[in-house]
Formats: sequence, C-alpha cells, structure tokens
Amino acid sequence: MKIIKFSIFLILVIGLVFAYQVGETKEAEAPSYGSMKGDMKKGKTFFNDNNLGKGTAGKYCNSCHPGGKGLEASGEKKEFNIMGEKQNSLVEAVNFCIVNALKGTAIDPDGQDMKDIVSYIKSLKK
Repeated sequence: MKIIKFSIFLILVIGLVFAYQVGETKEAEAPSYGSMKGDMKKGKTFFNDNNLGKGTAGKYCNSCHPGGKGLEASGEKKEFNIMGEKQNSLVEAVNFCIVNALKGTAIDPDGQDMKDIVSYIKSLKK
C-alpha cells in the first residue's frame, strides 16, 4: 500500500513539474508584439502630434495618412515597404516614418507610446 501511495505522489509531483515547465516555455516563446496593450485614444493623439519623436519637419502621421487612410490593413501586415525600404513589423514601420517623414527620433519599440500608436493603427481595420 505504501508503494502505491508513493507512486501516486511521485506521478503528481512529476506532473506538476512538467506543467510548470510547459507554462514557462509558452511565456518565453510569446511574440514580443502579439499581446501589445495600448490606449487607442492616446495613440490617436500621437497620430496627430507634430512633436511625435521630437520631429522637426512640422508634420505628423495624419499629414500623410489623413484619417488613417491607407493604413487600414497595417495591423495585419507582417512586412512593409516604405520609400523603397523594407520594415519587418508595424513597429519598425512607425519608427521609420518618425525618423524619415517627421525628421524625428525613433521611439522606444517596447514603450507605452509605441503600444498606444500601434493600438490606434490596428483600430483602423475595416
């Protein structure tokens, strides 16, 4: 009887250790931008802010994309080609535009401002 109880206990311990390791692996493999949480209202504010990235061109995102025009599918795209250059994510595309069109400095790809503007752009989906 002691052997059966010990075997059941051992199986439970091994199961818990395995379940913990599987959960840990899933977190580590999660895509870095797949679960971005941002504030769409703040993102819309940034979209219309000519100081985004401390830009010096006097432009803002809405200058080239009035009302988000042309960005409706951007939330689903995996690759972008802007001004003949390839970007591998929406985050890279946003920073490319900040640097090249707005003449500003790229914003933190993992920062809240980026999460907000990406959230707004994703909301433009039709």
